[in-house]
Amino acid sequence: MNRIDFKNIYFQKDKLWALIWGAGLFLLWLWDLIFLNAPALRKLETAFFNTLFIGLLTIVFSLAMAWLSAMLIHFSKDRFNGIFFFPLKTGINLIRSVPQILGILIGYIFITRFLENTTLATPTLMVLMAFIISLFIFLEISDLMLERIGHFKKTDFFNASKVCGIPEFYTINFDILYKNSWIHIFNKLIAVFGMTVFLICSIDFIVSVGLSTDVNITNFPSTLGSMLAQIDSKQDILAIGSTLTNPFYFPNLFLRHLQGISVAFLIVFTLLSVYKISDGFARRYHI
Repeated sequence: MNRIDFKNIYFQKDKLWALIWGAGLFLLWLWDLIFLNAPALRKLETAFFNTLFIGLLTIVFSLAMAWLSAMLIHFSKDRFNGIFFFPLKTGINLIRSVPQILGILIGYIFITRFLENTTLATPTLMVLMAFIISLFIFLEISDLMLERIGHFKKTDFFNASKVCGIPEFYTINFDILYKNSWIHIFNKLIAVFGMTVFLICSIDFIVSVGLSTDVNITNFPSTLGSMLAQIDSKQDILAIGSTLTNPFYFPNLFLRHLQGISVAFLIVFTLLSVYKISDGFARRYHI
């Protein structure tokens, strides 16, 4: 029975890569537990879990914003002579016109300016960071929801539901989005999670390098991006170049330069794993 289960997992690439990701994280943690000093290990663990927490919180915010915007766009289009539809579309198109990384960076600038005059608890900061990232990501999910609603509106099923007296709101949310689109939405959420991790690491790296002199880096929650910007991690990453001229120095990377190597590995390995999980999930359900 176990052999059959493992065989199924091997051919289901999303589950296989989820196991690979979990196993890789566990092995890295064991290696760091043995060879990395305790303070650095605690910082690495905190940065990793903060990154995951912000990423998951961003997905929750993005899903809520996407659903709300999809409902407003759909129901305002044919109601009230469309007077709310065009301002709503204009606002959404305005958000869409701003590059994601630039919009998030502007949001972080406001947080930085706010921290110059006051202090915020770490959980509050992480919520703010997740909310700002969600503002420039939720359209990915909203577009998918509207696409699925538009697809089913062209079918006889939608018109038959209206003839039977079933409320349109119920048909859209239960029959279309939940029963017939949850696979598509869940796969999009996996992809959005990977995008969120990339944006968090990129923006936090930039912010950590270019913070205002009035704001200390410790005011921001530690993430993999901000930890990568620390001088110790930079030196560890630069040590990789030493192996080009001195290949015998390579084993030292995993002992003397473990902090930076671990941070870089976590970022790259997580992004690769999330991509493979999303791709495997899409292939398994043929979407």
